Amino acid sequence: MPQDYVEMALHLAAAWAAGSLIGLERSFHGRPAGFRTHALVCLASALLMMVTTYQWQWIGAAPMETIRTDPTRMAQGIMTGIGFLGAGVIFKEGLSVRGLTTAASIWITSALGILFGIGFYFPAIVATAGTLLTLAVFRLIEYRMPTQFYAQHLIRFRKEQVLAEPDVRKLIEDHDFSISNMSYRLSESGAVFEYRMVIKTVRKENVETLAADLRARDDILEFRISPTGD
Repeated sequence: MPQDYVEMALHLAAAWAAGSLIGLERSFHGRPAGFRTHALVCLASALLMMVTTYQWQWIGAAPMETIRTDPTRMAQGIMTGIGFLGAGVIFKEGLSVRGLTTAASIWITSALGILFGIGFYFPAIVATAGTLLTLAVFRLIEYRMPTQFYAQHLIRFRKEQVLAEPDVRKLIEDHDFSISNMSYRLSESGAVFEYRMVIKTVRKENVETLAADLRARDDILEFRISPTGD
């Protein structure tokens, strides 16, 4: 019996440590689901799996051959419940969807908890290292690799100072942007006309030069450049 307690403590401690390491990376980057959330998710998953792996501890004196339990059903229930927690950290603002990486980290953390809970240490430790590598190192690779930059762009003019669409396109394309999904809107009782579009470039630095050019113009009432990030 004491040996079982040592093993239980080891399972829970390993799960807590793995969840804490992943959560530290998320907290460092200012994510809402961080250190404490990931530590608790991993610990809870391990705890629930131990209900099935150490079932003789709580079933009692009934002969084990008369009882049939399926540990995989507990794992399925854990992963289903984690789906709701993961959905809570994903939010959409305009065309930008954020929180997907944090949701994925919560999902893998719950899977690690399951592995530590049943004592499957080798794949759990390898997966923990792989998760930390993906979240920390891959971020640097992703930051340095060339990628297309998308943004939602809004420009507003007074009705009497509206810039023609070809001139608007030329203004934006001169800064190495391409344009798609342009739309138009007349607001404030017809006093303001606005262009809405999605712009794309291969260099994020182009955003600064475009914004500086737009700020210098007297005919533009308002503009907005909203990146569509992860």
